[in-house]
Amino acid sequence: MNIENIQKALLECYSKDLCYPKIQNYWNENNKCFGMCAITSLIINDYFDGDICKIHVDGISHYFNLIDNKIIDLTSSQFNHEIDYNDYQIMDKQKMLTDDTKNRYNILKTGLIKELLKQIDEKVYSCKSCDKLVDKFPNDATVFLGKDNDIVLVGEAPANNGWRKSHKLWCDINGKVLPSGIILQKLFNIINRDIFETTFIESVKCYPLERKNLKVCSINCRSLMLEQLSILKPKLIITLGEFPTRNLLNFKFSKFSDVVGNIYEVDGYKILPIYHPSPISPKSYKDNVPIFEKLNLTL
Repeated sequence: MNIENIQKALLECYSKDLCYPKIQNYWNENNKCFGMCAITSLIINDYFDGDICKIHVDGISHYFNLIDNKIIDLTSSQFNHEIDYNDYQIMDKQKMLTDDTKNRYNILKTGLIKELLKQIDEKVYSCKSCDKLVDKFPNDATVFLGKDNDIVLVGEAPANNGWRKSHKLWCDINGKVLPSGIILQKLFNIINRDIFETTFIESVKCYPLERKNLKVCSINCRSLMLEQLSILKPKLIITLGEFPTRNLLNFKFSKFSDVVGNIYEVDGYKILPIYHPSPISPKSYKDNVPIFEKLNLTL
């Protein structure tokens, strides 16, 4: 993910309702960046760190980002002249988040995430890497967005009769909760969370025609999965089973039982592998219970 992609996606998300209230009536489609500088700078800071800075332009406050001593100003086009970036003030992010600003920022952030994920879904649909190995789900979302993205579940691959057809997470095409969903919810009860409100993605984006295809498909899909995670920025990733775990951990292991239940830090992510909640596995519930009991103490 790069700033240019975010800038394009933000332009699709800007609207009059998100404009700074005092100048909202002056916003128009020909100047989409107008009044968006504060909430835009907050989002860029979320993804790229650095500092949020404020200057005055034409007598009004204007916010931009300073990243590795480089000025990043995605809303400078709202002005019809060059901006003097001298005499800037570094801002406290938390103090910027007044009730109104926080509300507009959250709406914009949600819209941005959806727009960026939609771009990846388009990549999945046009991908030819596994053509003879998978069935695709045309024009379909590959991510279920939950209430928040603090925890992201990463599964192995979509089932042929699962949520990608029912459009209901953890449900079959008739809307009935799948056995794996029932088991996982019992585990999530330990940490007082709802699987139906938890963001979910899969290591493989299409339905593998044979299970033996999982390995090569997960390798082909890895970059897409990492793109999705870079957009979601979870505080904790829970991998369901061996394949998504191997796809995310940056070291080799001989047995899955050697890594399951431990939290690993990889590329800034915390990753917790658990046994897949499949009802055919004797470990799916009883061996995962201690993992969730331990996790509950840290959340």
